[in-house]
Amino acid sequence: MRTDLAVIGAGPAGLAASLAASARGVRVTLVDAAETAGGQFYRQPAVALGARRPRAPHHQRRTWERLRDGLAASSVRHLADHHVWCVERDRTGFTVHALRGPLQEEPVTVHADAVLLATGGYEKVLPFPGWTLPGVVTAGGAQALLKGGLAVPGRTAVVAGTGPLLLPVATGLAAAGVEVAALVESADPRGFVRYLPSLAAKLPEAAGYAARLLRHRVPFMTGHTVVAAHGDGRLEAVTVAALDSGGRVRPGTARRIPCDTLAVGHGMLPHTDLAEALGCRIDGADVHVDDEQRTDVPGVWAAGETTGIGGAALALAEGHIAGRSVAARLRGTAPDPRAWAAADRSRARLRELFAAVDSVCAPPAHWTEQVTDDTVVCRCEEVRAGAVREAVQELGAGDLRTVKLLTRAGMGWCQGRVCGPAVAGLAGCDPAPARRPFARPVPLGVLARAGHPTDADQPTEEGPS
Repeated sequence: MRTDLAVIGAGPAGLAASLAASARGVRVTLVDAAETAGGQFYRQPAVALGARRPRAPHHQRRTWERLRDGLAASSVRHLADHHVWCVERDRTGFTVHALRGPLQEEPVTVHADAVLLATGGYEKVLPFPGWTLPGVVTAGGAQALLKGGLAVPGRTAVVAGTGPLLLPVATGLAAAGVEVAALVESADPRGFVRYLPSLAAKLPEAAGYAARLLRHRVPFMTGHTVVAAHGDGRLEAVTVAALDSGGRVRPGTARRIPCDTLAVGHGMLPHTDLAEALGCRIDGADVHVDDEQRTDVPGVWAAGETTGIGGAALALAEGHIAGRSVAARLRGTAPDPRAWAAADRSRARLRELFAAVDSVCAPPAHWTEQVTDDTVVCRCEEVRAGAVREAVQELGAGDLRTVKLLTRAGMGWCQGRVCGPAVAGLAGCDPAPARRPFARPVPLGVLARAGHPTDADQPTEEGPS
């Protein structure tokens, strides 16, 4: 099929961009892997659950309802359950390659004049002894289970790591009846003092979470970290310890907390696979964009977490700006920034806020000291920390690619998305863009047919050539 704009990702940024562009006459096709729009932040319970009032685990419901109703009333074509594995430039614009169907084997192509990447982010979890035990989940995973499945991962939980996601996860679990034995935040709250002007807008929200934690009698341990998880076949307890000002574990402060669930996260990273494959500039971990949310590749815009982790409100602002910019540029005119002045002010304020959060909520500086040599780092290939250290110290590996070749860390199903930050930390290397040609595994038969025309409504029936 042919469209003016292909928006990849139906979270806050993708929805805002689609609605802004569609309202200005752009033919928009919204492509998303989930069965319903909303992304992680607005994740809804599965229809089969028959939930009548699924309000408790969700945030900013009125905003979500406006987006949902706006999408339903618009001319945007929403392709749900479509998993994009590649976007390529061609002579007429761009071709978006996706897989649909329960087995993700049915190829679909969408041809577009412009592309907007709103692919979101994913969690960063750093390893520690016992982190592969059943019962240890990511903080976002626990939240997704609660939002999408209206289920809880266990009866007694510890929520740990660092970053603003921990607060809604802990309060959501407590409200659902889980005993939250502790909320363990490695950041020292005194670090926020220097950023109080930037953080002022978030103080009421933080106070609300604090009040709910007090109501549920959840112990809040700041300046602490999980150093180990314990259990025979599944999680039974975790050990937490206090950190000194340099980010090292303080001797004699270890404390064992019984639990059957550990929800842990150390921040988030942007999904940049599609942007990297298109040749977009990556600054650090983020896709680089200008004031209009344009990348340095003509015809490609990006918005939301893929340009830097900053939450739903920032994603909405960036998406709105990007949608308006696309609408003007596709008409061959320069957009007037005054048209999105309010969104621009919101964007600037929220970027400043999350820059402050990132500065304070960084993982402990010496987290690698707690990772024993027998700790599995790369789950896919079962590579342990000792092998990574050996590759560097004895075999002379000086970069992540060499470590990967010597140990196979990052060669598995996730292609280093989960273990990449951990391997980099243990090896003492700077993280680098992976530049994967495909954003997800693709059947060979689909690759064989990739050069043949297909349509979103009429997938090719042609066999491999």
